Amino acid sequence: MNTLKPILSLLILSIFFSCTNTQKPEEKTNEPTAVEPESSGIKVLNFATFHMGYSSDAHTVEFDENNKKNKDTIHQVAAMLAAFKPTVIIVEATPEYNGTLQGNYATYLKDQDAVFENPDEIELLAFEVGRLAGTKRIYGVDHKMEYNYNIGSEIVNSIDSLTINNFQADPFKSIPHLSLFEEGLPLMERLKRINHPKMLDFLITANADILTYAGTENGFEGADEAAKYYQRNLRIYSNLNRLQLGENDRLFILTGGSHTAFLREFMERDEKYEMVNTFDYLK
Repeated sequence: MNTLKPILSLLILSIFFSCTNTQKPEEKTNEPTAVEPESSGIKVLNFATFHMGYSSDAHTVEFDENNKKNKDTIHQVAAMLAAFKPTVIIVEATPEYNGTLQGNYATYLKDQDAVFENPDEIELLAFEVGRLAGTKRIYGVDHKMEYNYNIGSEIVNSIDSLTINNFQADPFKSIPHLSLFEEGLPLMERLKRINHPKMLDFLITANADILTYAGTENGFEGADEAAKYYQRNLRIYSNLNRLQLGENDRLFILTGGSHTAFLREFMERDEKYEMVNTFDYLK
């Protein structure tokens, strides 16, 4: 019995210290907790559209830019978006065109009935958003580059012709409820669909990533064409970053859907910008 006493004493002490050093889940410590910092990025309304006038894109949406009903609907959309109160408008035009762009904008501010040759989403939507919001500055940030959407059909594809052919035969198969080419689709619904997050993801796939399934036995022809599209959008982003912007500026960016999609990817990782929810305005 005498030999058991020291062992029992050690066991009791061990249990005691174990209990006193175990923190209950509900107990608080003095350790600092991580606090999510408030965002101080430049606010951005990054808005996707289809091209409302002439476009060199491989796939375009049928749209009569001179139809009065279409114009009225676009102006309703503009009124919604103008509530964002942008101080700067960014459009899909090259910086070399900025002088003409700003001159046309000034003309529109003076006369909303001014007639522009071959009007598109810039004259129809961006100008009206700017007028309603009292925006003074407008810039183009586009960058043109040649790339081949159809490379898969022009080579002997040794990677996966089945996948790329099936995708191109029915591109909206995975998101049928968001198809942009549905007959009789109202303009407002079309704009809502093209701004849907799943659609923006799809547009990167359709314009670039799907080409990684095309290539000759030892080549990367499809991937190289996709890289050109990434490069173009990175250069667009670089043009955006060349602009002199202040922390209190608010950007309304209006571009074709695939550019909106890429800009979303870039800005989500960039502390300089903070994108607002498009559907807080497009209601």
